[in-house]
Amino acid sequence: SVVGWIRRAARSRGLGTAVARAASTRGRAVPPKFGIADPWSALRSVGQWRGEIWNRRKDGEIYAEWLTISTVNDAAGQTTHYVAIFSDATQLKPSQERMDFLPNHDALTGLPNRILLQDRLSQAIRRAQRERGRLALLFVDLDRFKKVNDTLGHEVGDRLLEAVARRLGERLRGADTLSRLGGDEFLILLDGHSSAAGAAAAAQACLDLLRSPLQIDTHAIPLSASIGISLYPTDGMDAETLIRSADLAMYHAKERGRGNYQFHAPEMSIAAQEQHALENALRGALARGELGLLYQPQIELATGHLWGVEALARWAHPDLGAVAPERFIPVAERIGLIGELGEWVLTEACRQLVRWRTAGFAVPRIAVNVSIQQLARSNLLPTLQRCLVESGLVPEDLEVEVTESVIVGDNARVITALSDLRSLGISLVVDDFGTGACALGRINRVPIDRLKIHGSFIRCIGRGQSEEAITRAIIDLGRDLGLAVIAEGVEREDQSAFLQAAGCRLAQGYLFGEPMDADALGVYLGRAAVH
Repeated sequence: SVVGWIRRAARSRGLGTAVARAASTRGRAVPPKFGIADPWSALRSVGQWRGEIWNRRKDGEIYAEWLTISTVNDAAGQTTHYVAIFSDATQLKPSQERMDFLPNHDALTGLPNRILLQDRLSQAIRRAQRERGRLALLFVDLDRFKKVNDTLGHEVGDRLLEAVARRLGERLRGADTLSRLGGDEFLILLDGHSSAAGAAAAAQACLDLLRSPLQIDTHAIPLSASIGISLYPTDGMDAETLIRSADLAMYHAKERGRGNYQFHAPEMSIAAQEQHALENALRGALARGELGLLYQPQIELATGHLWGVEALARWAHPDLGAVAPERFIPVAERIGLIGELGEWVLTEACRQLVRWRTAGFAVPRIAVNVSIQQLARSNLLPTLQRCLVESGLVPEDLEVEVTESVIVGDNARVITALSDLRSLGISLVVDDFGTGACALGRINRVPIDRLKIHGSFIRCIGRGQSEEAITRAIIDLGRDLGLAVIAEGVEREDQSAFLQAAGCRLAQGYLFGEPMDADALGVYLGRAAVH
C-alpha cells in the first residue's frame, strides 16, 4: 500500500526524501520543501502531497520519481484509502539541472554570472568579518575587444571570450571565483586572506597570461587587459561597493595606458561622483539655456583680412561655473548627447551668421566642430541641409572641423559622411593636426580642404627647434597636397611672422582676437571695417 510504501521509504536509508515544488490542490498553503515526515502532515491538513523523491527499482537502481498522493474519504469524512500517481523523472533531471544552472551562470562561458558572484562575494565578506580576514576583487577588462568583433565578427569574438575564460581559469586557486559580467568584463574573487601583495601578484599573472596571442581558427589574436583591484575592508564593506571600486580602478588602469593593473584609491570615488554630477547637469543644460557659443576670428596672414570665424561651444553652469569644452564634450559623447548638442551648435551658428550679415557685417564663413560620433550617424547630412535651408545660407558659407582621428580611423561610414559633405560644397578642416598618430598615407583617402596646426606647436615657436621643424613640415605637407594651412593659438607677433614666412596662409589666436560672444564680435567687426 501507499502507506506501507511511505513507512518503508522512511526507514530506508537516503530514500523517500521529498524535495521542492510540493503543492496543494485544495487552495491552502503547503510548505515548499518537505522532509519524509511532512507528507503525513500535508495529507492530514490538505488531503494531498506532491513532490519529488528518490526511489529504488526492483533491480536496485535508484531513480528520481515525481509522486502525487491523495486521500480518499468516506461519507463520514474518514480516510479509507490513499491514491498515488507517480512518474519517472529521470529524463527530466538534466533539463531541470540546466534550468537551475542558467540563472546563475554565463551562457557563453559557463562561468558564474554577476548574481552568483555577488552571492559568493557576500558570503566571503561575512566569513572575513567573522575571521577578521581580507579578500581581493580583480576587475579584468580586455583592451580593444570591440575591434575583434568589428573586424573578425562576433562568432570569433565569442570564441575568444571562451578561450580567455579558460586561460584565466588555469591560474585560479580552489577558493577563488572567476565570473563573467558580460561583454569582455571578468571578475576574479580572491578568497582566503588575500593581501595587497597577493592581489598584485595575481593581477600580474593574469596580465602575463593574456599577453600571449590566442589562436582562433587562422587568426592569431593579440591580447592585453586592464585590471582594477579592490580590497576588503579597505575599499568597501559590501559586495556592490567592492565591485564598483574595482571597476573604477580598472578605468584608471585604462587611462594609464592599458595593459596594467591599478589599485582603487579614495580619490577615484570622488572623481566618479564628480563625473556623475557633471553628466546629470549636462543632460538639462540645453533646456536651461546654460550653453552658448563664442566666436573667434580667423585671419589671412598676408592681408590681415577676416577669413571667417570659428564657433566654440561654452557651458556656464550656475554652480560649477565655466566648464571647459574638453571636460563636457567627451561627457556628451559618452552619454549620447553629442548629437543633440551638435545639432544645436550647427543651428545657432548658421542663425548667427545670418544676423551678422543682416546687420551689415561681412563675415565670409563660419566653422563648426563635428565629432566622429556625429559623422558615424546617418542624420548629420540632413541636419546640415536643414540648417542651410532654414537660414538661407549656401554650403560655401560653412566649414566643418573634425579631429585628426578621422585620418587614422578606418570607418567607412565616417569617410562616406565626409565625402557627402564635401560633395555638398562644405569645406572640411582637420583640427589639431600633428597631435595624434596620423597615418600620412591615408590623408588622400579623406576629402579635406585644410589642416589646422595645434596651438601647442605654435606656442613653442622661438623656444624649441623641434616644434618649429614640425610646424614647417605640416605647412610644407599642406602645400604639397594642395591644402591650405591654418594655425591656432597665435599670441605673439614673432609667431605670426614665422608662420607667414613659412608659407602658412591662415591663423587665429589672441593676437587677432579672443573668443567672444556675438555682440562683442559685432563690435570687433565694426572696428575692423573702420581700419
